[in-house]
Amino acid sequence: MNIARIVVLTIALSAGGVAAYLASGADTKAPAPVTPGAQLQTADVLVAKADINLGQTLTPNDMIWQSWPASTTSGSFIRRSDRPDATNQIAGSIARAPFVAGEPIREAKLVKADGSGFMAAILQSGYRAVSTEISAETGAGGFILPNDRVDVLMTRRLKDQANPAGPDLVITNIVLANIRVLAIDQAPKEKEGTNNVVGRTVTLELKPEQTATLASSRQAGTLSLALRSIADVNQVEVSANATTQRPGINVVRYGVTHPSTAAK
Repeated sequence: MNIARIVVLTIALSAGGVAAYLASGADTKAPAPVTPGAQLQTADVLVAKADINLGQTLTPNDMIWQSWPASTTSGSFIRRSDRPDATNQIAGSIARAPFVAGEPIREAKLVKADGSGFMAAILQSGYRAVSTEISAETGAGGFILPNDRVDVLMTRRLKDQANPAGPDLVITNIVLANIRVLAIDQAPKEKEGTNNVVGRTVTLELKPEQTATLASSRQAGTLSLALRSIADVNQVEVSANATTQRPGINVVRYGVTHPSTAAK
């Protein structure tokens, strides 16, 4: 009986020792090596080395290759694997819009001057650059800056045919809406550290038919600019839908609809 107990106890102790050994081995087991296929895939993307201003001519020193996760790169980005000599190919292009440091270089925001002046280079195809006189009073107090959007208003004074002895009628019409400002005087970009530019001339980006409207309106009355909110850039203008007249003033109200609303 004592011999049987000793045998059972020996077996139990042996089994416990084996179990303890296996448990300690599991705790110290080395982690499985990471396979190369599981590593993050990257791509070299051409980005702005420093801030690039509107109208600046790019040089190779303005751009640098930067590693980006391949899954986050867009088709409009320039990859070194596709264009290893892109810095030299893009050099000489003019920035149609500013870049911030680290922003990927996209050719949609660049234009080749090909010997033309800066203004001709940044104009959209089919548009014209036309200048007109402004003052602090007619130019929103100088708070209109290049690349802002404005409405052009024409104000004229007419005799009241129904009451010739009464005061003149002051008529104000919106002759052009949602127009891009190219430059104030000869400054095509905002001056660093300023939030307003008081100038005597504004250059607007117009369609050919709008140039005639501006020229005739300039001769017919006094022009002034109304600064638009940046949120209204993509809104579609609707023709005047109401006119209110009274001696001394004529106010034209116009409606605005979003593209999604106009399509319905």
